Amino acid sequence: MKYYEDMVVGTVTHSPRPYKVTREEVIDFASKYDPQPFHLDDEAAAKTFFGKLSASGWHTAAMTMRLMVESWKDQEESASLGSPGVDELRWIKPVYPGDELRVETTLMSKRRMKSRPEMGLTKTQQKVFNQNDELVMTMIGNGLIKVRNPDVMEDD
Repeated sequence: MKYYEDMVVGTVTHSPRPYKVTREEVIDFASKYDPQPFHLDDEAAAKTFFGKLSASGWHTAAMTMRLMVESWKDQEESASLGSPGVDELRWIKPVYPGDELRVETTLMSKRRMKSRPEMGLTKTQQKVFNQNDELVMTMIGNGLIKVRNPDVMEDD
C-alpha cells in the first residue's frame, strides 16, 4: 500500500498501457451524457471544425481516470481516499475513435491536513497524450490519501 508518507514530490508516473478509444463507446458515452451532434453522427461532425466524429471532453476525462486507476494498481496500490475535485481542466486537441491515450502524472505538491491528521492532500498534474505523442488534455488533480502514521506530524 502506498501511503502519504511514501509519496515524493516531483515523481512522474505513466499509465501502464494505452487506452484504445472505440467508435462504439464514443457514441454510447455521448448519447448518455453529452448528446451533441459531433459526438453522435459522422455527417454532423464533418460539418464542424472536428471534421469527424470526436469523443466528448468529459469522455476523455473519464478515460483518463480509468488510466490513472490502472496505473495505481499496476505500480503499488495507493491508499487513495478519493478527491475533492480537479483544477484547470483543459481539452487541448480532439480525441477520435481509434486514438490510443496514455497519461503522464506528476506529483506537484503534498501537505498534511491539520483538520484531518489521518489524511494528506496531494496535487498532481495529468497530461494526456494520443498515439502520436500529441497533448490532448491536461488537468490538475487534487487527491486525498491516507496517512500511515496520523499521530506523527512530519515536515513536508
